[in-house]
Amino acid sequence: MSRGGAAGRGAAKPQDHGWAWMVLLAAVVLQALTLGFPCCIGVFFTDLQGEFHAGNSETSWFPSIMVAVLHGGGPLCSILVKRFGCRFAVMLGGLLSGLGMVSSSFCKSISQLYLTAGLITGLGSCFSFQAGVTVLGYYFVRWRTLANAVASTGVSLGFTLWPLLSQYLLDEMGWRNTFLIFGGILLNCCVCGAIMRPIGSLPQPPKPGEEPGSRAEQAQLSNGASPPHPALQQHARRTTCLQVLQKYLAFDIFCQNKGYQIYTIGVTWMMMGFALPHVYLVPYAIHNGVEERRAALLISVIGFINIFIRPLTGLLSGHRVFTGRRIYLFSLAVLLCGLSNFICIISAEFRVLILYCVILSIAMSGVGALTFQVLMDVVEMDRFSSALGLFTILESITLLIGPPLTGLLVDITSDFRYVFYTSSFFLISAALFMGFSFCALEKKNKLREASKVPLSNPSRHPYSETLSDPQTESQPPPAVVYITSI
Repeated sequence: MSRGGAAGRGAAKPQDHGWAWMVLLAAVVLQALTLGFPCCIGVFFTDLQGEFHAGNSETSWFPSIMVAVLHGGGPLCSILVKRFGCRFAVMLGGLLSGLGMVSSSFCKSISQLYLTAGLITGLGSCFSFQAGVTVLGYYFVRWRTLANAVASTGVSLGFTLWPLLSQYLLDEMGWRNTFLIFGGILLNCCVCGAIMRPIGSLPQPPKPGEEPGSRAEQAQLSNGASPPHPALQQHARRTTCLQVLQKYLAFDIFCQNKGYQIYTIGVTWMMMGFALPHVYLVPYAIHNGVEERRAALLISVIGFINIFIRPLTGLLSGHRVFTGRRIYLFSLAVLLCGLSNFICIISAEFRVLILYCVILSIAMSGVGALTFQVLMDVVEMDRFSSALGLFTILESITLLIGPPLTGLLVDITSDFRYVFYTSSFFLISAALFMGFSFCALEKKNKLREASKVPLSNPSRHPYSETLSDPQTESQPPPAVVYITSI
């Protein structure tokens, strides 16, 4: 045990200085490459529709699949990181992303893009991004919060640069050659992964109940005993499967914790409308006579403002004044996102759309900065990883179906304004649902506490209706955390 502890202490020496800052730089580039990439798909929307004679609903499926897989693949990436390490996962993701975009340049139908650009590139981006964020937890301890904040600027950089590059390459060489070049650019994720060399062996003591039956089987076989009865083996496999589901998908928390339940439902509903402006803003502007280059600039404006506003919003929301009230700030930011859509409904002039992008970007910065802080407020940290696993999978479902269903509505009505009507409906209703529900839950908890004798060890999470587990204080934060591109 002493040797293992010494190895663990020795492996921690490179943390917070030296090569750790190169890893942080690689993480910034990774987020720009992976999370920023889906925002440029709207630039190709009109060309793809003309090439494949597809409607808005058909065309929007492939960016929807890409974003949904990027969000929902977190548990799969977690298993990959646990088995092979962060470096392998990042480099595998880079290979998949590049392969997906190169294959997309040869597609003969829009449905083939669903597999190549949607599934393969989306899964690759998920692996590279999630593992790239996870490795920061190993390289940074004292400066971990700063490292994650700096790394998140890569998202805004990607939002700013990808649309401009996309429009330039599209004008010069068409969408097929542009996708081919994108495949080469995304292969740079492999370079970023190569920089993320392992710190050393990270000893992980076996947990009680992990893989039940496996150690007993090995002991029996080594002693020459006969293997267990097949029925016992089947029971052990079933128990292991249930434990894996509980580890990565927190259904028990969803049933017991009202705060987590309300927040997960609210964000899942919100995602039906949250991504719609990213997919349809450029086609909407072009449809209303805005020049293609200027239309692509709209997404870049959103990304550029995010570079400055998002870190400031994160710092402001972290102030102790907002402790326990961040859910209301989050609801306010979602409400502002929904209300801002009415600007596009009023007018589609370029200067009006610029104003819309400025307001939307400020609101989006609040949503992006607060999403995971609020989740940490409503669940215990020792279950945060599994709670986030279920959270991302549910939101990925609505991210998948939202744009195609809205595209179908646009195809039927031939009116792009329904994109913003729909987005406003989901965002405003989600904001009101979360705000009023948490207000009611807070009042209910206060009344319950007032009617009872004060507890000696109350829960640190006021929105949970179950008491904290006494051992949670000694539990470290999860090693693998799923982060999404909100």
